[in-house]
Parts: sequence; C-alpha cells; structure tokens
Amino acid sequence: MLTLDLTNAPRWHDLAPGVRVQLRPLTTALMVATRSDPAVEAMPDNASDEERAVAFAKALARRAVLAWEGIGNADSKPIDPSPEAIDALLDIWPIFEAFQLTYVSKGLLLEQEKNASAPSPNGPSAGASATAKPARKPARTARRG
Repeated sequence: MLTLDLTNAPRWHDLAPGVRVQLRPLTTALMVATRSDPAVEAMPDNASDEERAVAFAKALARRAVLAWEGIGNADSKPIDPSPEAIDALLDIWPIFEAFQLTYVSKGLLLEQEKNASAPSPNGPSAGASATAKPARKPARTARRG
C-alpha cells in the first residue's frame, strides 16, 4: 500500500556519524526543478552516467538542504549550508552515497516499483511451470559424395 505523507514536513537524515541534514520532501516539483537546473542542463552530450548523477545529486541537494549539523569549515567552526558548501559535502564519497541511498533512492523506489512486474507469489502465476520447450536441433546427416 502506498502511504501518503500529507504533512510534507522536512525530515532529518543521518549521512555519517555526527553528520545529519534536514531535507525538504522529495516531491515532483523538486525533481522537475532539479531536472531543469542550469548545471544539469549544461552537461555535455558525451557526459558519463556517473557525471550526470553527480551533477543531478548536487543540484537536488542545493534545493533540498534546509539545515545541517556536524559540518564545519577548515577551522572546525560550524557553517551554514550554501551552494558551495553543499557541493563540497557531496564531493565526499560516503556522504554522496548516503545521500543517494537515504534520500534520492527512496523517492525513485516507487518509480521502479510501478515499472517492475514480478510473478505474484499467491496469484494466478504462483507455482506456474514453463510450458515452452526448447526446439530440438535437427539431426545432422552425412553427405555422400
């Protein structure tokens, strides 16, 4: 069952020990705005999927991050989120992965679920066996010459 969160309230997400970010809900409007972000649209045609994923994640994070805890500058003084700081945060591989897993993939999971079609464990396809059999290869005959 799909559960709707009608509050649309921001949520805190832990990205690493002692590091957490408060993020807007991953809505259609947020995804559409991110797709038309200048940094995403400026990706060259020959950019790899990985380069596109990083550009998209950074653009999404710049729109979604409202606050954070456990993030500071080189002098270990806490700093507020800014576009440059958000990009620098996502340049840290474990943080990028955590952001993708805890935020982005949760939103995309629903998209994958509606595109997947697995046999029902208790429906009409349960216990069905394959009825098609592989074609037999024709027997080879020796040529007489």
